[in-house]
Amino acid sequence: MLELGLKLLLSYAIGSVSGSLLMGRVFGGIDIRNEGSGNAGGTNALRTHGLAFALPVVLIDIGKGALAVLLVPGLGLVPPDPMLSRGYVTVMCGAAAVVGHIWPMWHQFRGGKGAGTLIGVYLAIAPWVIPVVLLVWIVGVVLTGYVGLSTMLAGLAAVPCAWLFYPSFDALTGFAVAMAALVIFAHRSNVSRMLLGTENRMIKAMIWRRKSSTP
Repeated sequence: MLELGLKLLLSYAIGSVSGSLLMGRVFGGIDIRNEGSGNAGGTNALRTHGLAFALPVVLIDIGKGALAVLLVPGLGLVPPDPMLSRGYVTVMCGAAAVVGHIWPMWHQFRGGKGAGTLIGVYLAIAPWVIPVVLLVWIVGVVLTGYVGLSTMLAGLAAVPCAWLFYPSFDALTGFAVAMAALVIFAHRSNVSRMLLGTENRMIKAMIWRRKSSTP
C-alpha cells in the first residue's frame, strides 16, 4: 500500500497543476475562476480569453493526465507491491490526476471539471476510447449546444468503449465508471443551470437553432 499511496499523491500533485492558472500568470495575472462560469478549464478559457489562451490550457491539462499514467506507475519510489496489478496502479494514478485537476492542492482546491485531464489519461492507456468519446461530444454540442451536457455524455460513452475495446484490461472499465460519475458530479452546477434555463450554449455550433426575427 505504500507504493500506491506515494504514487497517488504524486499523481494528484501533477493533476493539481492547472493549465488555466499557469497561463493566467503568463498573460498578466488572469484568474479565470473570477470570470465567465468560474471554471478553471478549457471551455471557460476559450469563452473568456480566446483560442490563443485556451489552446495551451487544454494541452497542459491533457498532458498532465497522460504524464500521470505514463510516468508515475513505473517509478521505483519503493519496491512494487506484489498484491497490486500494474493495470490497477495505472488507472488509480489516472484517477488521482483527474481529482487533482478538479480539486488542485496548488490552487485553493478550486479547479476545472476533469474532462481534459481524463482525455489525457485515455489517450495514454486506452486510445481507442477517444474517437467514440469525441464523436459523442461533437454530436452533443451540435444537437444541443450544451458543452457540459456533451461532456457528461462523452464520459458515459467511455464506459462501454472500455469494456468492448479493452476486455483484458480488467481495471479500466471500473475506472471508466468511476470517472463518468466524477465528471457528472463535477458538472452538477451545469445540470442546475440547464434545469433553470440559464446554461450557456454554443449557439453557432448547433445545426438547428432558432433564428432571430428581423423587423
